[in-house]
Amino acid sequence: MSSQPAARNLLDPCEHAPHYIGAIAPYQPGKPISELAREMGLDEAGIVKLASNENPLGLSPRARDAIDAALTELGRYPDGNGFELKAALSARYGVPSEGIVLGNGSNDVLEMIAGVFLAPGRAAVYAQHAFAVYPLATQARGARGIVVPAKDYGHDLDAMRRAIDADTRVVFIANPNNPTGTLLAAAELEAFLREVPPGVVVVIDEAYNEYLPAAARYDSLPWLARHRNLILTRTFSKAYGLAGLRVGFALCDERVADLLNRVRQPFNVNNLALVAATAALGDHAFVRRSHELNLAGMKQLTDGCRRLGLEWIPSYGNFVSVAIPRANGASRAAAVYGDLLRQGVIVRPVGGYGLPDHLRVTVGLPEENARFLTALGAALARAPV
Repeated sequence: MSSQPAARNLLDPCEHAPHYIGAIAPYQPGKPISELAREMGLDEAGIVKLASNENPLGLSPRARDAIDAALTELGRYPDGNGFELKAALSARYGVPSEGIVLGNGSNDVLEMIAGVFLAPGRAAVYAQHAFAVYPLATQARGARGIVVPAKDYGHDLDAMRRAIDADTRVVFIANPNNPTGTLLAAAELEAFLREVPPGVVVVIDEAYNEYLPAAARYDSLPWLARHRNLILTRTFSKAYGLAGLRVGFALCDERVADLLNRVRQPFNVNNLALVAATAALGDHAFVRRSHELNLAGMKQLTDGCRRLGLEWIPSYGNFVSVAIPRANGASRAAAVYGDLLRQGVIVRPVGGYGLPDHLRVTVGLPEENARFLTALGAALARAPV
């Protein structure tokens, strides 16, 4: 008879993870150029990527110079407090440095907000078709997501206010919204802020703020003094062209910032991101050029869609979601997307956002926009009918 103890049937350690973690559908980013090249056997140089709302001009020249100057310091840890970038942001926006929180992209800041204010038994309110990070961050904390049906593809603030219940601790609002590009007027947002219970944090995600046409611009900064439960989030990934460096920030009440900094990872913004963002913030000419290019590119894309007989969701960002007509009641968006990939053009399917008949297209350089429109016309002609 063996003297060895009976083997125990140990559980898989993954079974000990909270059930709400296993239920998360991971975020699907836009397909990288290198991945498409491997899959399709294409030359990377011939691929056009219009999938991730990146600035087609690349990064600010001032940011590039700042990066070159900082390369010798990469053997040292970054300034964990981001003093110089915070000082520049404080001077630009008139917000005390103590009310600024830096993130590894604005996504990082959104995760911090969820980490501070959400937990099992709590809830967050966000709109249908809103940015995917809101439900992901909510679910990762075991909190309940309250999804409010969209109104004309955008936020229905009256319905969102009514959806706030006793468990609600956060409301997420993207303005402009991604992936639909819809915009809420300042008066609507101010009225909403006045009606939300002061114990509920309202996050206004302004990642695409710099792309707003002059007539649509509004100043949300004065609201911070009147609403201590307000958090504004912004990013350097879009108009400033620093998507690969990952740096964003929050503007908020100092007590809220203190809590966010308690869950912020040490050195979450790297050396190059800090110096590049500080330099880019002062490169007004580059941001102006990016804005003008986007306006012209948006017109080029929408004019082209009109010639193809397509509809789109009017957008205030640097992207547009184009509706692909159904055939015999069946969606053709996936087929068109696949055809575009085979032609070396990457756009973004948005079925995961509840928009199975749309493809989101980033505004690119004029020649990239033209390439997309030509490829789209060919793909539509070959799509099932």
